[in-house]
Order: sequence, then C-alpha cells, then structure tokens
Amino acid sequence: MPLRAQEPYPNKPVRVLVPSTAGGGIDLLARMFAQRLSEQMGQQFVVDNVGGAGGTIASGTLARAAPDGYTLIFQATTAAVNAASLTKLPFDPVTALTPISMAAEFPLVMVVNPDVPAKDIKEFIALLRANPAKYSYGSAGVGTGTHLAAEWFKLMAKVHILHIPYKGTGSVMPDLISGQVHMLFDGVPPQSGHIKQGRVRPLAVTSKNRSPALPHVPTMAEVLPGYELPFWTGIFAPPNTPAPIVDKLAGEIRKATASPQLATKLQEFGAEGHPMTPVEFASFWKQQVGLFRKIVKDANIKLEEG
Repeated sequence: MPLRAQEPYPNKPVRVLVPSTAGGGIDLLARMFAQRLSEQMGQQFVVDNVGGAGGTIASGTLARAAPDGYTLIFQATTAAVNAASLTKLPFDPVTALTPISMAAEFPLVMVVNPDVPAKDIKEFIALLRANPAKYSYGSAGVGTGTHLAAEWFKLMAKVHILHIPYKGTGSVMPDLISGQVHMLFDGVPPQSGHIKQGRVRPLAVTSKNRSPALPHVPTMAEVLPGYELPFWTGIFAPPNTPAPIVDKLAGEIRKATASPQLATKLQEFGAEGHPMTPVEFASFWKQQVGLFRKIVKDANIKLEEG
C-alpha cells in the first residue's frame, strides 16, 4: 500500500507500546526516543505502558494492530528471549513484529559479592571449576535475559553454579550484597552506583567492546571468545506495515540518535544509540532469536508457561 502524497505520515499521534511498567529502564529509554521523534516528526509519539506476562501482552496487542504506522512497540532483549522460548502464545512472536530499527544498547555486567575470592573473571572461572555447585547466582527469573546470560556463561566457561531465580534483579540485590547469593548479571546503569560504592565487584561486561561507563572492566569475550550479549532496545511495527512507513521511521530513529540532546541523555543512562536499517535490524533480530533458542536448548532450561 503506497503512501499517498496528500496523506503524509504521520498525520495524527502515534501510540508506542512499552511492555513494562512506567519508571523502569526500558520505559525511560522509550520516553527519550518518543520525545525526540515527536519533536522531529511534528506529531506526538505517546508511550502506552502495557505490562504483564513478560511483555507478551504488549506484543499481542501489536500483532492485532492495524499496519498503518500508528501503533509501534518499543521492545528489548526480552522480546527475543520470549520468541525463542515460549511456545504457547496466540501469535508468532517472530513474524508478529516488523523490525524497524534498533534504538539503543548497553551491556550487561557480571557482578559478584566483594567477599568472593576472585579479583577478575579468570580467577572466578577457576574458582567455580574448583568448587562445583558451591556458589550461586541470582536472576530476574527463569527465562529472562539475565538468566540466559548466566547460563551461556556456564556453558562457555564449563562451570557449575547454582541458579536462584527472583522476581526482578532489584530483589536479588539485598541477597547479593549480604552474600546469600554470589553473582548476578544486570544492566550497567542500575549497577553503576553499587559498583562505585563497593557493594559489588564487576568482573566483565557482555558487549563486544568495553563500556564507556566501566572502561576498566574487561569484556567477557576477552576471556571467553565469542561471548557477546548486549542488552538492546528497538522499535517494531505490526506485520505487513508498508515499507515506506518502516523506512521513514528508521530514518527518523537514525536522525534521533545523531542528535546531541538524545546522545547526551543516553550517555548519562549508560547506553549508546545504535540505529540500524530495517534489513540490518531484521537480520539481527533473527540472529538473537536463534542465539537464545540455542542457549535454552543447550542449557536444558525448562520454562513454565501458563
């Protein structure tokens, strides 16, 4: 369906679904991009928080929306985890999303309790190999990105560390700081304060390059070549959204990430803008789903579905 010259897109407000509650990291990033796109495109991009069921309620809402560019979703790594691991959804989580562009990314960081007798990632791997099942790690829950990041570490490092799932990484922190659990993968932004105050010790980040926010912390790939698992956010449209709309939005997202205003906000958050073309983002999306499917299968992770 071609765009008509007399009906420029957008000519009314655009709804941006966010599959989490207001105030969280993904919500804050979504609002940064929505504000910038509103300013650039002359129509309001309105954030609509649709939480619940690990983000699948929002994805289902998008799958049923008209493919006209007026309903979008601001997704994160969790979307690829769901697409890879959940089988009882009333929609196909891969084909129900039309990739537009990545928005921003930031690494996860592996942190340990300061009393863990390992000063770096090499020592930590050696410690775990010498003490199988003695140590434990917390996660945001079974099947979450933080869980799969740790399971991939276990597979690549050939170590055995016990998994203790929580309801969100925030609820892990009291037990990590007190030493009830020993390790956690979490985003750099929420861990920066704990690291600066010495409550936890960072051992490695999961991105390809070192984090500007933690330049002294090595990447996991420096010790385990091939390990790369950044936490990303991106914008998707419903299936069958016309290519001209998708391409226009991708161009505006690229323009937004190049603006000094947004770049500064992202840097303060510990993230970096990372625009992609729709073709690049679609390829990345399929790669991410494939990676998480491999981790779920190889780690024999059993996910409970309602």
